[in-house]
Amino acid sequence: MKNGSNDCQRLSRRMVLTGTALALGAAAAAPAAAQTKLSQADAKYQSTPNGDQHCDGCANFQPPNACKFVQGDINPNGWCQLFTPKPKS
Repeated sequence: MKNGSNDCQRLSRRMVLTGTALALGAAAAAPAAAQTKLSQADAKYQSTPNGDQHCDGCANFQPPNACKFVQGDINPNGWCQLFTPKPKS
């Protein structure tokens, strides 16, 4: 028969090691995800609108001149293939 205190110690160590591994993995992934943006060329960005679609009307636009997914300065009147209309209020 197993000793009850050993089972608790093993479980506790396993939980700590698993939790530590998950925390380290999440911490390592966060900066990489934050830095990953497409180049303007890869996003097919242009500084002019595409019909009535323009960056200022996109859910990914971050005023005054940035995008969640595209690198560099973004013209509010520009457009790219990642255009996603802002939800209607």
